[in-house]
Amino acid sequence: MDGHNRVLLTLAQCVPFVIALAVLTIELTPAHFIYTGPLLTATPALAAVTMGPRGTTTAVALALAISVTTATYNQAWGTLQVYSNFLALTLVSVAGFITSSAMRRQRQSELDQVRRIAVAAQEVILRPVPPRMGPVQAASLCLAAGTGAQVGGDLYEAVQTPYGVRMIVGDVRGKGLNAIRAVAVALGAFRDAAHYEDELVNVMDHCAAALRREAAKPWAYDQEALMEGFTTALIAQVPDEHVVHLINRGHPPPLLLHHGRVQALMPAGPMPPLGLEDLITGPPQKPESHPFLPGDRLLLYTDGVIEARDRNNDFFLLPEAMQGMGADTTPREFLDELHRQLLRHTGGHLADDVAMIVVDRLDEETGMQVSTTGRHLM
Repeated sequence: MDGHNRVLLTLAQCVPFVIALAVLTIELTPAHFIYTGPLLTATPALAAVTMGPRGTTTAVALALAISVTTATYNQAWGTLQVYSNFLALTLVSVAGFITSSAMRRQRQSELDQVRRIAVAAQEVILRPVPPRMGPVQAASLCLAAGTGAQVGGDLYEAVQTPYGVRMIVGDVRGKGLNAIRAVAVALGAFRDAAHYEDELVNVMDHCAAALRREAAKPWAYDQEALMEGFTTALIAQVPDEHVVHLINRGHPPPLLLHHGRVQALMPAGPMPPLGLEDLITGPPQKPESHPFLPGDRLLLYTDGVIEARDRNNDFFLLPEAMQGMGADTTPREFLDELHRQLLRHTGGHLADDVAMIVVDRLDEETGMQVSTTGRHLM
């Protein structure tokens, strides 16, 4: 809902209470000879249209309170007019509750349908990563936020290439069709370039160029999306050597679990997100390398994970959660448990979409997962 429509809705929600205040003013002044019954009776009906069952209840309670107050103040108890007003108010209130409940169920049904379609479209674009790719065992997870019918712009992918396993995790700013369109463009560019670009930075540049070309298409995006649109992205490469190469463009740093301790792989030189290349003033970005040994676990994620809040407004502590689980679980088990912890932390309500990829470095000789204690896991 845009700002103009939101203002109109707010004004419409105020109308029943303005009418109620006007009735109270008339009845408590010498102008009480004006018959205000029909005006007060209209308040629950108006509230039912704009505010739902809860707002209707408030409007009914206010109307009853005003009716009792004015009847007492004007000493009108026992007159036919007062009881007619109460009867009319009761009938309209019951009709308002029925109408409001029916409208709410219909809106919820429509919202659920639209959201199912949106989530299905997102799942087509964000396919699960293969459980085994070369030297790593992997799993992925994508969770849609529980607000509204618009999905977000989280993206991920992992592919096995001649240069090793290459992965991308990113977050397009915004929601809805603009975000989904940008996700599809970025993933298409990555899936293409990951197989033939030998330099990791060229893969990232390929994604950035694809997004720029898409944004340059006439009428592809609205003006607000063009002015505020950008995409954070992180590309990782796991070759046969015991290292991981990273290119980070404004994205949360990946977490590495090594011997039971979690380390954030912070970039040495922070770079702006894709779409903000005008802010780059230094030398061209180069991949950064970090040790990634058998038994280590690497987690790539979007900011919906670390920005998830509980009822006390505290953030979800992802490094502590990762360290608490250790590496004695499979990647799929790890993400399933992390999912449960996220839901417990947020009370089952995610405010933003979540995307994650976790990869475990396997032992080359046995091809098996190695635990933090050095034993092999099935």
